[in-house]
Amino acid sequence: MKPRPITRLSSQAMAFVLAGGRGSRLKELTDTRAKPAVYFGGKTRIIDFALSNAVNSGIRKMAIATQYKAHSLIRHCQRGWNFFRAERNEYLDILPASQRVSENKWYLGTADAVMQNIDIVDSYDIRYVVILAGDHVYKMDYEIMLRQHVDTGADVTIGCLTVPRAEARAFGVMAVEAGGRITDFLEKPANPPGIPGDPDHALASMGIYVFDWAFLRDLLIRDAADPNSSHDFGNDLIPEIVKTGKAMAHRFSESCITSGLETEPYWRDVGTLDAFWQANIDLTDFVPKLDLYDNAWPIWTYAEIVPPAKFIHDEDGRRGSAVSSLVSGDCIVSGSEVRNTLLFTGCRTHSFSALDHVVALPYVTVNRRARLKNCVIDRGVEIPEGLVVGEDPEEDARWFRRTEAGIVLITRKMIAARAAATG
Repeated sequence: MKPRPITRLSSQAMAFVLAGGRGSRLKELTDTRAKPAVYFGGKTRIIDFALSNAVNSGIRKMAIATQYKAHSLIRHCQRGWNFFRAERNEYLDILPASQRVSENKWYLGTADAVMQNIDIVDSYDIRYVVILAGDHVYKMDYEIMLRQHVDTGADVTIGCLTVPRAEARAFGVMAVEAGGRITDFLEKPANPPGIPGDPDHALASMGIYVFDWAFLRDLLIRDAADPNSSHDFGNDLIPEIVKTGKAMAHRFSESCITSGLETEPYWRDVGTLDAFWQANIDLTDFVPKLDLYDNAWPIWTYAEIVPPAKFIHDEDGRRGSAVSSLVSGDCIVSGSEVRNTLLFTGCRTHSFSALDHVVALPYVTVNRRARLKNCVIDRGVEIPEGLVVGEDPEEDARWFRRTEAGIVLITRKMIAARAAATG
């Protein structure tokens, strides 16, 4: 008799994606959309990475909790993630904060977002829950983390990054024993504890948690009844489990997905303008730190039906060209020079313009003789003819948002205000 194949734990799991955050550090980029809905990498949104990791790991039951300015995110998920089939026992539910529990109660915290949807999670008939943040960029096989969770008999397994101790002050940090059991959870400590055998590094929380659903369900009910709780995983539930239960650390390096081109585990919180710009520009490197061309671990998204990119004009000073750049579909580079730049879908760059280290979100138009450097341009912006950005810091800061690192954010409102002031 042949042995039965080992069942993938992902088939018994669901992914609960927390996607309600505004992402205020991205400033005007999140004025009209939640952080998980912000564009990234030429054609995707940030949330696509968590959802793609789940699908590629074998998880076919998902819920996405939304709250802040969710329309763009919901529309994206309806268009790009509508391939789940209920007749195959596959589900993707979008769960807006809709006062299901009380008429005056939105999602009060990350744990409360799950608590308010207990009945929906119950209906999935699953054994394990993978709690995910919807606003980080990385590739990871959650099946490996699920397997560790079951093999160690943990109450919670926490995804952890290995970071230099000096950088760990910005994270929730795990103090662990040699076997990986977490003995303490410290929020942004001044003196982060080192890793056993590697004192120069610390384990920082990725905001990824694996629970047995029965255990988490009881914990959520008890937490909801505690008037002193902020109903948050990082602030309340995880520290409680560390004290009274068994919390295990899972190192991202053990389950990160690489194609062979990446030299180290890649994870980014693109939560500031500088980080967002840098992570997108990094994709233009000869060998980028994140390989988006890995067909074995695709990043799924809404695939718009658009024509190919086009490059026109070929004369000195007016040659449509792109060097060390990513150019998406429906872009027309017309007699302009594009370098170390990422153009999202539908961008137009007109004659005699020059773009250098620019991240242009969808449907940006750059008119003639504009010169742009080190900037992020929001969706639908039309850059006026002859505008120069990135050469005069004082002039940039007068009209646009300029970071201390010199990255300039340009939005439609900023362009309109400038036009009104200058006539």
